[in-house]
Amino acid sequence: MKSSKKILALLLTLFFVLASLTGCGQNTPSGAKAPEQTTASQSERTVVDMAGRSVKLPAEIKTIATFGSIGVLNAFVETLGEGGKICNEMSASFTKTDRWKYQYVFAPQLKTSPVFQDASGAILMEKVLQTKPDLCLAMTKAETDQLAAQGQNVLYLSWDKTEDVKKCITLLGEALNKQAVAADYLAYFDKTVAKAQDLTKNLKEADKKKVVYGSITTYTQPHLIAEWWIPAAGGISVTNNGRTAQSLTYTLEDLLKWNPDVMILSDPAIKKDVLADARLANIPAVKNKQIFSIPCVAHVWGNRTTEQPLTILWTLNKLYPNILPTEDLAKEISYFYSHFFQTNLTDAQIKEIIGS
Repeated sequence: MKSSKKILALLLTLFFVLASLTGCGQNTPSGAKAPEQTTASQSERTVVDMAGRSVKLPAEIKTIATFGSIGVLNAFVETLGEGGKICNEMSASFTKTDRWKYQYVFAPQLKTSPVFQDASGAILMEKVLQTKPDLCLAMTKAETDQLAAQGQNVLYLSWDKTEDVKKCITLLGEALNKQAVAADYLAYFDKTVAKAQDLTKNLKEADKKKVVYGSITTYTQPHLIAEWWIPAAGGISVTNNGRTAQSLTYTLEDLLKWNPDVMILSDPAIKKDVLADARLANIPAVKNKQIFSIPCVAHVWGNRTTEQPLTILWTLNKLYPNILPTEDLAKEISYFYSHFFQTNLTDAQIKEIIGS
């Protein structure tokens, strides 16, 4: 009997000890986090995009989707060495010609990735939700809001002013945990601009080449940023009238009056039309065969692109090959894409990019 009582007492003691331990686990002190909550908080970060939106992101971004201005956005991602994470093919407006073929050099997986926008630009949300990208990038508020409404992690990027490239790169460096690469790129950007200034500092104003950029056959200059990179290369942009609008339309009479020394075409397909137009025959650029097509690599170099430092150097080479020889330009191009895009271009590819 005594033995039975002892066993019963021992069992009761054990029960109360276990109950006490369980209670301790359920009552977390005020202000403290349970282990699972601590793990969750460590697995995500919050970044503020260029619309002032706070966006929670996973600790590691493994897949990235780009919307709308895909060429610009892909170039941003690729500049940070993360092109392999882009998980969607370019939309039809990009794939209708082979002009964007270098995108497949930097990110070969694009060819077999889903398309997230139809020919009209509408987002194919079902495909996006099936793919579940870790991060979406957009450059319009409408696309940003549409993706966010479906629970996507989306960052809004804006590039209206020349200096916005630094804001975009800094933001993406934070989002992709590539802060050091972003800082390296920004230092390279400033260094290249300073290099061009140094190379052209002894040019007299009278010796500077007059340049027209854009679609010469439709008399349009499509990008305000050209009014920055042409002077940065030591040229005089004939369309630089102090405008603030992104695009400019002019007339044949304006072009004849400007009488440019160099034409830089936004579309290589129109060169034959320029040469065939007898009305342009006496313009120095046409007479002296100083007509060049702007390269399109990750993006069109004459547009807003992270490749803008190369745009300056390429233009400088075309205007003043004695100041920046083609051999030196080729080295700069090789370094840029190997160092930032993590892609070693062949000599033939670099020659194609430089053009003639």
